[in-house]
Formats: sequence, structure tokens, C-alpha cells
Amino acid sequence: MRKPLLAALALLLTACGTVGAEPEPATGGGALNVNLSPQQNRVTAAEDDKIASKVPEKFRTKGELVIGGSAGTAPPLRFYATDDKTVIGVETDIASLVADTLGLKPRLEVSSWENLFVGLDSGSFDLGLSNITVTEARKEKYDFATYRLDTLAFEAKKGGGWRVKEPKDVAGKVIAVTSGTNQEKILVDWSTKNVAAGLQATDIKYFQNSSDYYLALQSGRIDAYLGPNPTSAYHAATSGQTEVIGNFSGGASVQGKIAVTTKKDNGLIAPVQEALNQLIANGKYAEVLKRWGLSDEAVPTSEINPVGLPKT
Repeated sequence: MRKPLLAALALLLTACGTVGAEPEPATGGGALNVNLSPQQNRVTAAEDDKIASKVPEKFRTKGELVIGGSAGTAPPLRFYATDDKTVIGVETDIASLVADTLGLKPRLEVSSWENLFVGLDSGSFDLGLSNITVTEARKEKYDFATYRLDTLAFEAKKGGGWRVKEPKDVAGKVIAVTSGTNQEKILVDWSTKNVAAGLQATDIKYFQNSSDYYLALQSGRIDAYLGPNPTSAYHAATSGQTEVIGNFSGGASVQGKIAVTTKKDNGLIAPVQEALNQLIANGKYAEVLKRWGLSDEAVPTSEINPVGLPKT
């Protein structure tokens, strides 16, 4: 998915200042300018000796924290820079801040979604940061420290005046969604309820990639796209062409939460949670979320193993 994502972003790029002697590619046309170059100049944090001392010896002696994640997701989560090989995004920034606080060097590894959990199980990854939602099923094998809300968003063409607050607001509308996702299930359920109440069904459309959704929005072939809030908020802020018209929990009846993930009972989750709370308190966490346009997904405190999405 790297090439299609970067091709779509290339349509939005403009030169905007420099990083040292290097140009700083940034998205243009919206309120948010984002550095997409390999030279990220990430927000950094100082080591906290007290928290770092709580990291189990087997991790401290390595001197590094191996952090796995998928780079096949859309910006701003975890994706490739303009060199098509350097992994960047809000997930890598938070991973680096946690490692800084623990006094360890972050080693950012790329894997498929499925192999991310295989790597956690085998111990080849110490942590996973890849937009992982806490679920009751996953809590049986992994420990979690939360750092973002899991939120979905309806994204529409800017200036339409239409808002989505409840199921009836999508009756008779043409909505795009990705097949096989939780958001598809929610949209289908809403449409079914609307029909039962005597309202029109939602016309659900499916496309292959994000650039197709955005072209369909601009041409008026769809009324909105329902997907992860981070990608919609980022696209709206950087393109200046769309807006988020409604937000809902990715867990429907339960507020989903995104979390740092590690193998259960390996001793890492407590210092990781303390590091996250330190970063929340000193403002570094807020800087990173603001950098990627995700301030509305902030959590006031990191929790260990909160109530997750129910088993299905």
C-alpha cells in the first residue's frame, strides 16, 4: 500500500521551509502542515531515572526497545516518509517518546498486522504500537497501556452543513466504507434499523484505497466516508477540502481505546504506563498529537488493561 498512499499525498505537497539544509515536504491547502520527509526532527523527552529503573533487567541490558508495527496504514498513524523506507507517524513519535523516558533507544520494526502479534508472542518485539485497540479477547494474551481513543469519523466535502449524530442521519445517504471493518458493521446495522423504522436504506459503497474515496467525495458520487478518525482528521486538516461531520466510538456501545501492547506479565507494562503519564503531564504527548492533528483523541491518563471491546 505504500505507493498508492504516497501518490495520493504527492498531490497535496508544497515546499514549506527547511530542516537544516534539507527541504521539508509538507501537506498543503489546509490548516495543518506536516513534515513528510525522512528528517523528522521528532519531539524528544529526557530519561526519567526513577521510571527507567523499573524496566526489567532483560530489557535494560539490551539498551534498546524493539517496537513493532504495521506501516501499511494510512497517514498519520504509521506510514512511510517520502523516501518510501523511513517509517513515520504519530505511532512512531509516541514510541520514541516512551523509549526516551525509559532511557532506551527505540528500534522501530515493520511487520504485517498478523506478524505483529506473532512477534509479540515470540518476544522478538518488546512492544507493539500500531493503532491496536484493547479487546477482552486480546487481554487474555497481552498487557495494554492506553494512549489514544479509538474513534471513527464521517468525513464529507467541506461546507455541506450536514452532520451525523445518530443513525437516522445516514438514511438515504451514499456512504463509503472499507469492507470487512468494524465501521462497515456499524453502518450496516444503522441502515437495517432505519429501514425497520420506515426510513430509507443507506447506499453503501466500497472502494480500493483512500485516494478513491476522496475523488468520489469531490465529484459528489458519495455523501461521506466512514473510517478511522485519525485518517479523516488528518486528511481534512491537510487538504482543506473535507471536514469531519460526526465522531463515534470504534467500539459502538463501549468507548474503544488504543494502547501500547506487550506480552502478558513480562514486567514492561507498568513502566510504560508511567512513562506515558509522565509524557501527558510534561506536555510532550500533547505536542505529538497536535503535530499530527489528533488532539481530539487525547486521553487524560494512561490506563493499564481497561475494559476492552467485548468478545464477539
